[in-house]
Amino acid sequence: MTEWHQTFLQNLFVPPHPQRGPQLSKESAAFQCVLKWLDGLQIKQKVLELLSGVEYHLRISLFDVTYRHFFGRTWKSVARPMKPLAGHLPRIVFNEPLYFHTSLNHPNVIAVVEVVAEGKKLDGDLQTVACGFGILRLFNTKLEASDSPTQDRWLRLYHGTPRALLHPLLEDPIEQCKYMTLIENCFLLYTLKCHPFLETVFHLLPENFLVSGLQKIPGLLPAHGEINDVLRKPRLQKSVTWYLDNLLFNLYPTLEKFEEELLEQLRHDRSREDSSTLEGTVVTIQERRLHVGVHNGLVFVQKPQVVVLMPESEVTLGRSGSLNKKPSFTKTSSRHQALVLRSRIHLTEMVNNPSFAVVFLLEYVFNTPSGMERKGTSVTSLSNMAYMHMIRWAVWNPQAEGFSKKMVSLPLRGGAQLNPAHCLVYRIPSTPMSSEEVKQVELGTIRFQFSFSSEEHFGTSLEPSVHMKDEPQHFKKPPTSPSMPILPGMMSSVQLSPIGPGLSMSQLSSSPTSTPRSLSARPSLPTQLNSKLSTSFKTFQGTQEESSPISSRIAHLEVDLSQTSLITESPIAQQLQELPFTPLHAPIIMGTEIRSAGSKLSRASLVRLRTLGFPEILDRCKQPAEIVDPSIPVNFNPQKEEEDVLQSNEIILQFLAFSRVSEDPRGMPWPKTVYFTFQFYRFPPVTTSRLQLMKMDQPGMTNSSSLSYILVSENRDDSLNKDSLGLQLQYLVDPTLLKPGEQRWFIHYLAVQTLQIDVWDGDSLLLIGSAAVQMEHILRQGRAAVQVCLELDVVTTEYEQDMMVVSGDITRPGTVKPIGVHTLVRGRLHLTLANVGHMSEQKSDDYNLLPPSRSRIISSNNGISNFQGGSLLNHEGNRAFKNVAQARKLADVDGELAAMLFTNRQEGSKVHQVTSQETDAIRKRKLERMAAVRRQESDSNLALGTKNLLARHNVQTQHIRDLQIIDAYRERTKVESITNMLNLVITTHHTIYATLGTAEFFEFALKNPHNLQHTVSIEIDNPELSVILDSREWRHFKDATKVHTPLEEDMFHLHENHTPQLYLRPKETVHIPFKYQTFFIEHTVMMQQCPAECKSDKVLEAMLPCKSSEIPTKSLKVSFSLSNGKPIAILCVNVEYQPHVIDQTFRFYHPEFSFLKKSIRLPPWHTLPGAPVGGMPSKEPQIYVRCSDPNVICETKKMGPGEPQDMFLKVAGGPSPQIKKFFVALYMDYWMATPIQIWQIYLHSLQRVDVSCITGQMTRLSLVLRGTQTVRKVKAFTSHPHELKLDPDGVFMLSRNGVHDLQIGVRPQRSGNRFLYLNLVDVDCHQLVSSWLVCLSSRQPVISKAFEIILPVGCGKGANKRITYTNPYPSKRAYRLYTNHPDLLQFKEDSFEVDARETYTIGLRFAPGSSTGMEEILIYINDHEDKNEETFCVKVIYQ
Repeated sequence: MTEWHQTFLQNLFVPPHPQRGPQLSKESAAFQCVLKWLDGLQIKQKVLELLSGVEYHLRISLFDVTYRHFFGRTWKSVARPMKPLAGHLPRIVFNEPLYFHTSLNHPNVIAVVEVVAEGKKLDGDLQTVACGFGILRLFNTKLEASDSPTQDRWLRLYHGTPRALLHPLLEDPIEQCKYMTLIENCFLLYTLKCHPFLETVFHLLPENFLVSGLQKIPGLLPAHGEINDVLRKPRLQKSVTWYLDNLLFNLYPTLEKFEEELLEQLRHDRSREDSSTLEGTVVTIQERRLHVGVHNGLVFVQKPQVVVLMPESEVTLGRSGSLNKKPSFTKTSSRHQALVLRSRIHLTEMVNNPSFAVVFLLEYVFNTPSGMERKGTSVTSLSNMAYMHMIRWAVWNPQAEGFSKKMVSLPLRGGAQLNPAHCLVYRIPSTPMSSEEVKQVELGTIRFQFSFSSEEHFGTSLEPSVHMKDEPQHFKKPPTSPSMPILPGMMSSVQLSPIGPGLSMSQLSSSPTSTPRSLSARPSLPTQLNSKLSTSFKTFQGTQEESSPISSRIAHLEVDLSQTSLITESPIAQQLQELPFTPLHAPIIMGTEIRSAGSKLSRASLVRLRTLGFPEILDRCKQPAEIVDPSIPVNFNPQKEEEDVLQSNEIILQFLAFSRVSEDPRGMPWPKTVYFTFQFYRFPPVTTSRLQLMKMDQPGMTNSSSLSYILVSENRDDSLNKDSLGLQLQYLVDPTLLKPGEQRWFIHYLAVQTLQIDVWDGDSLLLIGSAAVQMEHILRQGRAAVQVCLELDVVTTEYEQDMMVVSGDITRPGTVKPIGVHTLVRGRLHLTLANVGHMSEQKSDDYNLLPPSRSRIISSNNGISNFQGGSLLNHEGNRAFKNVAQARKLADVDGELAAMLFTNRQEGSKVHQVTSQETDAIRKRKLERMAAVRRQESDSNLALGTKNLLARHNVQTQHIRDLQIIDAYRERTKVESITNMLNLVITTHHTIYATLGTAEFFEFALKNPHNLQHTVSIEIDNPELSVILDSREWRHFKDATKVHTPLEEDMFHLHENHTPQLYLRPKETVHIPFKYQTFFIEHTVMMQQCPAECKSDKVLEAMLPCKSSEIPTKSLKVSFSLSNGKPIAILCVNVEYQPHVIDQTFRFYHPEFSFLKKSIRLPPWHTLPGAPVGGMPSKEPQIYVRCSDPNVICETKKMGPGEPQDMFLKVAGGPSPQIKKFFVALYMDYWMATPIQIWQIYLHSLQRVDVSCITGQMTRLSLVLRGTQTVRKVKAFTSHPHELKLDPDGVFMLSRNGVHDLQIGVRPQRSGNRFLYLNLVDVDCHQLVSSWLVCLSSRQPVISKAFEIILPVGCGKGANKRITYTNPYPSKRAYRLYTNHPDLLQFKEDSFEVDARETYTIGLRFAPGSSTGMEEILIYINDHEDKNEETFCVKVIYQ
């Protein structure tokens, strides 16, 4: 027996309970437990008096209290004697570390510690006696970190053995059970803490495997020093790469006979298990798979690689046909029939250790009909189910068996033997009279060649296969091309599972034309990659395209393993080369986002709107505004807008009606009230008041053109205000209220911008959808007033949970498609936009002028900065009035001096600054009034004369002290004030009008005023303003702005502190390029927008633009200094911010305190604004991206030629229900000068609730509601009421600081991962109290029967059908019926009762189809507890 076999047999372990299952969503955590000593163990002398040499050891096992199940491996410590201590209880010292890692982080998973005494009996046999046991709770106490000081803990022991835990009378908590008896004064001292050093060896240790640090672990080097603990700081042995070629399997007696016997045995087994299976049922072989992995005796070091084996005859025939040569044989002899592998296997995890072995597992995939096929009945099987069986296995231990020979031959194993796969293997032939040599041959053999070098390749034919020797060179694989990358997970990405990969029913259905024991031809490399990827992640839900008429639909797992290895063996470490990036989560396609086009209203709708009494829009002459047809393109002429005498624009928005569409699925909630949120230009964001939907019942209206619900304002008591129909908002944009030159910005905004309006449910505060409208139709173009009536689609976008899935061929350009993004039209919003022209209040000559930022060249001596005189204490800079300085008190112009004077006069009072003449006049008047009072008192009482003289003396003394302070202050500030005044001579002011993400370029003409050459340093006080150092970037901005000034290469030198320096000759003038670009916007965390209070006014007042934008005005200073620090020029840049255009808006809902990771697919580059006409020759541009929030990670990566580009986003969410808002700018040029698009992104953080359930079956759970500081009347709302049921479903009281339970029941109608939304709303204040994100993970139940029906389309008639159901139970049962398509199928009765063994006929009513196609309708039959009993599938074909 080899060392691998010994290690494997000595370290077997029991898996966890099946219902506990692996925690796939949790990472395994590593632990270290040090057992120190045991005190006070008392044992009856009668038990041990017959034993000699008594010692004690500990046994530890993992136990699941919930399922009463021991699992893992029982660990045993070294036996230690008991030592008596003077004055203390007897002690047993162990001091042995124990290590393990597990993902079962649950309080009911415990460790059971048992104390066992062992000694020799009189006959010399070893006798063990149980002395007690303890319960060690692993996950209900706070664990110390690995680097924190350890804290000792005491464990109490109980009488008995751990087998008592299996008794049904023991209930949790076990420690409080009356049947548990403590051992008095007996304690075990131990420490338990996390051990992150163990994470590096997770691949060498199975999960839940208890192991001592003193045990030898295959793959680890011995421990350093005197401490013999190899797991304290484990060190890995060096791994090498081995290559296996020409794998060949021989099965006894021949492959054909072996597989015929195998299929016959399977058919008999199915007949015995299922008596309903008819004779003649065909079981076919779908695939022959080989799992190859490296095993260290404990666990597979990596997940085994999975490849597909082919019969040798089919491989040779296929190869000869591909070479247009005649096959070299006509009939293959039986002794040459074998299974072969055409590709090379790379084993990158081999270690020079005798416990390391290569394990081969031969697995067959079988196909059998999933349903019964009877003649004369309408029941047909829609799909054939596939299942897997392990047939043979083998193990190769190179250290024990030697590897001097390049050719290796191993016997195959089978039958009821322990194997690394831990599953049953097909039986061995019954030959009791055969010798061992014959038995090995009868089981079969595996032969292969191995090598240590990637260049040493033996082809794909073996020596016994003579007919394959002629053309070995044709099996060499071509070199890897960039368009066909090898994925990192390709080497070993398929989990070894005896039940096979998680394939859908459509994938497991075989082609009707497939023949028994037939295999498909080898697919091309892209198909292999796609199949490999889809199978490894087990979430593929598409349908594989068949590469040949007889190919099966099971995803092939074979990959080209002979491609260039990802790990380059070289004695010198080399930099890894990054592969072409492929996103593993589904990108969001831009086309699926909000782009609802506006269509004009029908004539009938216009008539009804006019008769309902909505406010009419009139121009300034009280005439109706001109109606514009939105279907006619707009010919925008900027000159007409500039020459218009009506420069003031009044923008009016009228919300009229909200109608339902036929595409809205049945069961989706239709709101009773709505409100809207949007932002127009740089006005404040608007959240309207709640508007009720009043249904219109008028005869003769068609569904396509009806205004089903009109919007009506609410009174303060939530009643309808029928006198106020709709909602009208007005925005006044007058040039006098805008900044200079902003009028053109506003006209450009109307011409290119799309206004997005979010529609919200006024009761549930859930987002219904969004609508977008182009505002170019309200450009007046010289007219007095215009209006346009639009019907906008309100679209909602649903994003499923991120699945590691890519649909399509990832190596073929343009075939990768997104999965999990759905758009739905929820309704239509009827809106009127208008623009009414008015005369401007104040005529200005420069309101239409371009902003000064268009003047790209700034000169330092253009007359702007001439000295205008003024006070030394005046810091206002440039003065616009005459060269005269008015004398004022120092305290009036200098706040610091005023503070010093008043602080000295009035101790303990606040610093008071005299800043205006009004304040000084008030103070003077008070002082005069006080002086008059004192004079009157002096005349009436001569005795007070002395006091008055003293007071006057105090005032004089105070004045002298003030003068001294003023003199000292002037001397101290004189130099600084004179310097600031002189700096005004060399200061130039320049104003730029900046927008988010847009680079503002200008040049400053700097002149050396001296007759000597100087080195000038350029210092800027704000990083958003920078000097352009790269001449290529400078040239780019010159070409873009049409600036024709000299350009110099290597103009600047960077000093040590990264300050640009410039060399100037005497009296020389140079142009210095500057760029200002900001991405900063104050990101205030918002809460959920709730509807504003209702107003009874019919028309709201016109709103004015914001006086201050989101970013305040900035003043930047650029100093040009000499080497001695003296400036020769100063540039003051005043930044005025302008609103930016938002091209796209995204809303994401994500669990709180977690990272949102999304990829957004960019539109084709040639469709973006700014793209060159006719495209770019011979290349595609790279898209660049920048975010306004520095804490948000966003980037784009080049996918390859012909592939689209994705923008990847990573955002950290906050607490619920906060909303994070930020902007993303996209650029097409390398220097990121002007963004081609700006996106606005909202991230809603919600509380997460994970639900795992089965479609059609009710799953119940409860949510904990915590009350606020006041008593509230609340109600819970859900986005999918037909799938999510609530209890209570009405209004209830949420007590102050109380705790309540909200019961929810989930019955999903389709499988997959989705998001449902749940809001708790205060019904009195219409405020959001709490919000949840229900992460639904539903799987489809097993389909027991399948049917097919064909229905005509367009006839308007449905179909009535019947199916039968038999009660299999010996008692009467009640059942309920559900379906995943209630709009297509209705039941005659939703519930029924059936007697024992009786049959019930279920009546079905199919709705007529409106379009051709196919739909799979599921029928769920649930019991009285709403558990799914059976599921039928009806395939409806509309034609």
